[in-house]
Amino acid sequence: MADAPSFRIDREGHVAWLVLNRPEKRNTMGIAFFGEFSGHLRALDKDPEVRVVVIRAEGKSFTAGLDLVEAGALLQGTGADQRELLRRTVLEVQESMTAAEQCSKPVIAAIHSHCIGGGIDLTAACDIRICSGDAVFSVRETKIAIIADLGTLQRLPSLVGHGRARELALTGRDWNAREALEMGFVTKVLPDQDALFAEAKRLAEEIADNAPLTVQGVKDVMLHARDNGVPSGLRYVAQKNAAQLPGEDLAEAVTAFMQKRKPVFKGK
Repeated sequence: MADAPSFRIDREGHVAWLVLNRPEKRNTMGIAFFGEFSGHLRALDKDPEVRVVVIRAEGKSFTAGLDLVEAGALLQGTGADQRELLRRTVLEVQESMTAAEQCSKPVIAAIHSHCIGGGIDLTAACDIRICSGDAVFSVRETKIAIIADLGTLQRLPSLVGHGRARELALTGRDWNAREALEMGFVTKVLPDQDALFAEAKRLAEEIADNAPLTVQGVKDVMLHARDNGVPSGLRYVAQKNAAQLPGEDLAEAVTAFMQKRKPVFKGK
């Protein structure tokens, strides 16, 4: 019998919830997980009705990280063929995690309890992270003799600073919700899981109420500036606005302001 899917999708208006749905396995990341993750995000990216994606999880943990039982075959052996297979697999899985960053729609991670190893790779690629007070984070790969290779070492320094990122990655220690907030890895800590999901919904809907092409443009421009520097980023946003501003949503924003009403954006 085939394993159950790693995810399910719930929809509320313009918000899509991508739910990690292997609670019986603490949402560990098996081999199928990565292809499903990128496949869902690419489909949601193409869906014109979706303006924001929220990633959350069922069960006791957000994710306990890589399923070492399933991955065991790739982590064994020393032959040249085995090493090449591992290299190619890592590159493919890296692309899966990058799908959250490449999705044109904002992606919010709503994290509860354990977010370990691959969970940091996943959430670091999201646009916004919030968590419940019981959240526990760890770049756990160091503890099991693996160099974190799915994006944590590349993305975490820009989120929390190089010194803090190196401490966390080199020790592999746990850090809690309070530390995650203080270092800037998350933007808000909620008292419990219900409050976490309610805040994720509120935040997603607030973003979804804005002009969708503008929201997508903001994400695109910020990623470009991060990767290419300020001068290039300024030139890029000038070109972006010159192409995008003469649109229906801008006219609707001005009209709604004059009429003292909430604008209704259509993404045009």
